[in-house]
Amino acid sequence: MPNTDLPANGMPSAVSVDCPAKTNLTLHVGTPRAEWNGRHELDTVYCAVGVYDTVTATRKAPGSGFSLDIEGAYLGDLASSGNDMRRNHAVLALFALAEACGHEPDVALSIEKRIPVGAGMAGGSADAAATLLALDTLWNLHWPIEQLRQVAATLGADMPFCLTGGYARGTGFGERIEILDEHDAAVDELVRRGFAGRLLVGAYHAELRTPEVYAAFDRIGAGSGDANHLQKAAVSLHPRSGQAIDEALNAGASQAFVSGSGPSVMAFVPDENAERKVRNAWQSARCVDRIITTNAPARPIVHVIA
Repeated sequence: MPNTDLPANGMPSAVSVDCPAKTNLTLHVGTPRAEWNGRHELDTVYCAVGVYDTVTATRKAPGSGFSLDIEGAYLGDLASSGNDMRRNHAVLALFALAEACGHEPDVALSIEKRIPVGAGMAGGSADAAATLLALDTLWNLHWPIEQLRQVAATLGADMPFCLTGGYARGTGFGERIEILDEHDAAVDELVRRGFAGRLLVGAYHAELRTPEVYAAFDRIGAGSGDANHLQKAAVSLHPRSGQAIDEALNAGASQAFVSGSGPSVMAFVPDENAERKVRNAWQSARCVDRIITTNAPARPIVHVIA
């Protein structure tokens, strides 16, 4: 977990966390398990992507309860007036950690969204992880990361990974995390195959709901040779994603694939020339709605701000 410098009294009043999105470099989907409420068994390699949501947690007066404010240019359904903020991932994380540590949830949460919503990039999970990391410092818990992971695992499959970022293997329904550090042979192989460095994200105005993608997967299965078993299902629901993959590979991307349950497309590029060609191909074909330029892997960043 990142180190932070606390104020002289040891009691920060506000903590901000930049938490990166995720993608799945491989995603092998098994059978649904009744004991996991129908979730599928997974074996995946996670990679954190340098597109960040920022969550700020600020102390409130005792007994005043929580508040939530969300800002961003591409909020999707989060901007709906009918959206129940009590079901927001960050709020769920606030209450889960408050219950686990016996703290009152008197906290103002603000979220600056940059991760596309409903895009297969775990934006909600990143917000939950950022909340746990922020509260761990705000409340002076200093819990080991494994203890925070136990809380995160009660909230969703991707959240335990989002606490640390980088590369990791996920098993179970995705919540069992094995960190792959920079000296691991598996990471050397990922880098050799082009799953590192420059990255273009093809983002869309449309969203895909994860349950709908899994339902399609249950009907049609995985595509032959797809490292992401959900890719065929995602493309069946959002064909422009498949077009973006083809355009990127033809333009020189070292790897191109649907991110998680989609519809976002990841295109790793080996150099500036390939980056330019992929960008031009996507723009000419109009197969993505916006292009985000970044790098991977990435990690959360914690800031004590007051």
